[in-house]
Formats: sequence, C-alpha cells, structure tokens
Amino acid sequence: MEITLDTRALPAIEADALVTYAFDQEKPVEGLLALLDEAAGGALTKLAASGELTGKMLESTLVHFPQGLAAQRLLVMGAGKKAKFGTAELRRIAGAAVRFLKSRQVKRVAFLAREGDRSAAAAQAIAEGMILANFDSDKYKTDKKPGGEIVSAALAGWDESTRAEADLGLARGRIIAESQNFARELGNEPSNRLTPRMLAGRAAEMAHEAGLAVEILDEKKMEELKMGALLSVAQGSAEPPRMIIITYTPEKLLPGAPVLGLVGKAITFDTGGISIKPANDMEKMKYDMCGGAAMIGAMRAIATLKPSCKVIGVIPSSENMPGGRAQKPGDVQFSMLGKSIEVINTDAEGRMVLADGIAYAKQLGCTHLVDAATLTGAVVVALASINVGVFGSDQPFTDQLLTSAKVAGEKMWQLPVDDDYRELIKSGIADIQNVGAGKGGGAITAAMFLKEFTGDTPWIHLDIAGTAWQDDVKPWNAKGATGVAVRTLVDLAVKFGSNGSSAK
Repeated sequence: MEITLDTRALPAIEADALVTYAFDQEKPVEGLLALLDEAAGGALTKLAASGELTGKMLESTLVHFPQGLAAQRLLVMGAGKKAKFGTAELRRIAGAAVRFLKSRQVKRVAFLAREGDRSAAAAQAIAEGMILANFDSDKYKTDKKPGGEIVSAALAGWDESTRAEADLGLARGRIIAESQNFARELGNEPSNRLTPRMLAGRAAEMAHEAGLAVEILDEKKMEELKMGALLSVAQGSAEPPRMIIITYTPEKLLPGAPVLGLVGKAITFDTGGISIKPANDMEKMKYDMCGGAAMIGAMRAIATLKPSCKVIGVIPSSENMPGGRAQKPGDVQFSMLGKSIEVINTDAEGRMVLADGIAYAKQLGCTHLVDAATLTGAVVVALASINVGVFGSDQPFTDQLLTSAKVAGEKMWQLPVDDDYRELIKSGIADIQNVGAGKGGGAITAAMFLKEFTGDTPWIHLDIAGTAWQDDVKPWNAKGATGVAVRTLVDLAVKFGSNGSSAK
C-alpha cells in the first residue's frame, strides 16, 4: 500500500472513500464532522437522528456519493468514548476501515484525522493500522476472493504547518507496520516451506537488503560451542537446526555503551517430540517460531530507524520431532553454560533452545536481554489471548518495556519471577529440570528456567503463546500470525538508544 499526505481542503480530496470517525456522545456530529455533514447535505445529521450513526466503537456508517465532496463515499467509523480515545484506538479504527472498504472493492482511501489528532504519533498509528489491516493470510490460495488490497491511501487533516510531523509519523509507521507484516508472513508459512534452514535464508536475505550484519551457525558450529540444549531438541528431526545472528551497529558507538539483545524462539514445527501433542490443532504448531519471527521483524525496522545503540538479534531455530534419535523424557542434557538439565517433558523444548540462545547473546556482548517465545499454554490460562505475559529480572528495564508496549498499543501484563518459584524446577539428578514440579504456575516456572541462564544481566521474557496467533478474523486484522511484540520492541530499541541512563 502506498501512503501519502494530502493537505488539500476536504471538498477537493479525491478518493474512492474518505474515512473519518465519530465519538460516542449525545451529539456525534460535531466539530469536523459538522463540516463534512454540511458538505454532504446533512446526511450525517439524518443518520445520527435515526440511530444509525452513534459513534460506538467500530461501528461503520457509509454514505455513497456525498454532495459537495470529491470522494465517492464517506465512511464514518465509531471511535467510542472520547475520554478513552488514544493512538491505540486510532490504529484500530484505521485498520477496521481498511478491512471494511477492501471487501467492497475500494482501492483508494483517504483517512481524515479529527481535530486534536494531528501529531506524529497519530500519523504513525493511522499508517500502522491501515498497513496491518491490508495484510491477508491467503498467500497460497489460487482462487482469492475479489476485492484484494487497498492500493493507495492518503492521510488528510494536516496542513503545511504540520506536514513535517505528519511525514515523520507516516514514515515511521510504514516501516514498523511493514516489518510487523514481514514477521506475520513468516509466522504463517507452513513448516514444509519454512524449515530452520529456510528461515535462516529468509532472515539473511532481509539482513543483506537492510544493511545488517548476519551470521548463521550450523549444527557443527553449535557442537563446537557445546550448545547441547538446542541440539537435543533438534536431534529427533531430519532437518538440521540453525542459529541466526543479526546485528545492527550504529555509526557512532560509544565505548562501554549498553547492547540490547533480542532472543527469539523459532521452532518451525513442534510435534511435542516423544511427549507428543494431541492431533487436534497440531497444524497450528507452525506458529511456534513467532518469537523468532518477531525478532527478525524488529531488526528489519531497527535497520531503517537507526537507534543509537547496538542491537543483536539471536534466533535459535529447530524442529521438534519424535524421530528415532529424539531425546526422551528422563534424559539429561548440558547447555552451553555447562548447566545440566533433566528433560521431564520433551514438549517443553522452547526453553531449551532459548537457554543456549540467551547464553550466546551474552557471549556476543549483550548487556540487556529481551526474549520472546510462544512458550506455554499456562500463559493462555492466565491471560487468554489478550495480554502478553511479561517477566523481568530488572524492574527499571521491565518498566521501560511496559511503557513502550503502551505507546505501541500492545497489551502486556507483568507476572512474578520470585525466588520461591526456583524450588519448582529443582531436579533430583541434574541442576534443573525443564518443567515445574507440582501443579500451577507453568508460565512462571518456564520463565524461572530461562532466568537460570541470564546471570546478572537485566532480562525480560515475553510469553506470546496466547497472542502470537489469531484464530478468527478481527474487524481490524486478518486471522493467522499477528506479529505481536514487533512494535513494542522497536519502540524499546529506539528509546533504549536515545536514553541510555534508563537502561542502566
């Protein structure tokens, strides 16, 4: 989708549809909407009087061939209560408008920001919402539904005095949303079309195009580095594992400056191994690499936005299969750090590959770590598919990420990693075991397992198991991989680089 800025007067804006929004209040047709209503011959006032236009969140009211406007349609989206309205809601209604219109074969859209919503942040949110909504998970369909994509969009409401802010937000929103869509595309890929080697190839291709350094470790190099935890997961598959390292280095890197490490789980298919999963819904286990996809997508955006800090993406990738060489419950494996792990359940493999990924990120010089993984069903029990589970060893660093999540409009909720939970992963024959003893707290004990490999390094774990995949179409988004955490991680990286004191 091509997105531009249109500073012309409202009656002169040409588009298949002009989109704006109304608030849920006694008189929804007010302010800018009153001007549009006048141009449309009072159509909005009539619709409000009949109860068809109320301003309730995500309500859509379409007027065809409005008088006095060059646009062929006028779409008014409900924005909910004005007191609760922000960039997250703006992003959502922009997306809902695109999906509403693209199903009606609309190709050219202009989105009119209301008074008070003409900042760089607003322009960014609108651009993100539209680009994310224009994405569909129908890559392999040969008989795609009519309508297709919105070809072009314009942001309206800004004038020449605010053009610079709008252009800044538009450019930023475009690169972040396109990078999130890149992560979604990877997450949607069937496992026969995205093995660990194929994922490494896609990541390397992206890195070269973006001007990032990239290194791919094969199984022989992993053996040299004694990555026994990762290799143990891979040994049951005919497909070899890969460790993907993508590095962004700013032009001016101060000595001793903090280095942000982004570690993402990329199990390209997870059968559960010997502790095999039920057949029902197993086909979705292609999405078990969405943590790695999020890190690759974030690195793509970081390459363009150029924060002032060094950022290293580390993505351990493998399949988890029940082959004749597969590890078995009761086996003991040694991680890269030399820590012994009793494997109680082979379906708890994500934490195994992340253990070596985290250790390697530290070896590469990362001073602060964030990992993302579709790690546990327990986080879905706790938070459903609404919030990402957040676990952190350093509260100021964790607060910084949670602030970025709010800015990015991604819901995240912090859960505890108290030392008392450490008792639940003690093993009788090894240093630790890969699942918690007793009942409950599965997402927390998984985080505690990862914490064992972080040492004193400030660390955050994002459990995205409930939020990385969407089973149903939303008014603002297609079903399938969501690319969750990309926007948050990019905001974190940019602010981490510009404000080193908050990351110490």
